[in-house]
Amino acid sequence: MLSALLLTLTASAQAAGSVSGIIMTNAKSPAPIHVTIDQKVCGSDLPDEAVFVDAQGHLANAVVTLVGLKRATTVDPVVTNEKCRFAPRVQLARPNAHVRTTSKDPMLHTTQAQHDNGRAIFNVALPVPGINMTKPIGPAGVVRLSCNIHPWMRGWVIVSDDASAVSGADGRFSIADVPPGTYELRVWHESLSGAPQKITVVAGKPAVVNFALR
Repeated sequence: MLSALLLTLTASAQAAGSVSGIIMTNAKSPAPIHVTIDQKVCGSDLPDEAVFVDAQGHLANAVVTLVGLKRATTVDPVVTNEKCRFAPRVQLARPNAHVRTTSKDPMLHTTQAQHDNGRAIFNVALPVPGINMTKPIGPAGVVRLSCNIHPWMRGWVIVSDDASAVSGADGRFSIADVPPGTYELRVWHESLSGAPQKITVVAGKPAVVNFALR
């Protein structure tokens, strides 16, 4: 019985492919943000992470979605207020997941979540470190996070039931266990844009697609 199950799982893994690639851009990192309040915690200047790119043009925090492959993340997102920034800057959530927001900073923060059209989802106050607040994120879409106290703070939760991945600091992304077929890949970034691409996944083989965002 166990042997048959292992054979089935092995055959299934061999029948699947994968999609990976690198997100690139010619855009440059913005100038640092000059901090005017709570400098003892925040510092006098903070990097502007709206475009987080290295010297080779590898772009972090872009979301690649494999349209039509239903596989939402099962982990509920956690938003941490730390040194006057949201960490992580960009993350994924399944529709109607619950977001836990917390703080490590010894001062008042708020975490305000809004749909892309500006409609409010929730707004919670985090007056002391270690406090936790949990709220539902709602249906699929792009959710923007901000702080009413520190207006430079930004974060994003991409809510989708399609298979998705966030590019790392090296610009790389990867989606494993993709059934053979032809798919559309879409890319999202808070400041830059890129055209969707078609890709064909072959059983047992990696498919590579790179994006250049402008």
